[in-house]
Amino acid sequence: MNRARAHRGLRTVFYALAALITATGPIPAMAIEEPDYRIVRTIDDIEIRDYAPYVVAEVTVAGTADAAGGQAFPILAAYIFGKNKGARSLPMTAPVTQTEAPVRLPMTAPVTQTAADGGHVVQFVLPKAVALDAAPEPLDPRVRLRQVEAQRFAVIRYSGLWSDANYAEHLTRLKDVLVAAALPPIGAPIFSRYDAPYTPWFLRRNEIWMPLVRP
Repeated sequence: MNRARAHRGLRTVFYALAALITATGPIPAMAIEEPDYRIVRTIDDIEIRDYAPYVVAEVTVAGTADAAGGQAFPILAAYIFGKNKGARSLPMTAPVTQTEAPVRLPMTAPVTQTAADGGHVVQFVLPKAVALDAAPEPLDPRVRLRQVEAQRFAVIRYSGLWSDANYAEHLTRLKDVLVAAALPPIGAPIFSRYDAPYTPWFLRRNEIWMPLVRP
């Protein structure tokens, strides 16, 4: 499956989610929440960011990067919109992240499920007000909750389509800058999407995060 076909499927999921939100009430006029971070250094167009701990709901899906988002999004969306003990709804945040399995981020508890070769982990960041021990328990056993500890990332931000070519171009740029700066990554790149697929391509915020050693 190519990325274009996968994103057409993901668009369908987002449209369905938008219809659900519209039917259940108005969307608040506020910025979408994202994890706290501070920029500690910039190198050309690359930001070195220190992120505070944050809690995620994640699912591991087998298969290609192209298909991962479309497979994982309905599972995670169901969780935050009430498929959990207590039927509690949580607000949508940003970004939705995706990386190769197994996850290589620090964690408070070991991940007990990993994907087969080619699998990917897709994450929703939970609202800052929701601590790990207070998050609603998932009803779907595929959904895992965990806290990502404080982490340093090298980040490149770009707009445009969610295509292989666009991603590869900016990943290469990020890697080249890190090599020149003698900053070796310590894990796999993380693709972070901040906008719905119906957002015009030229307004989208896309990022690639590369984990680094934090002094």
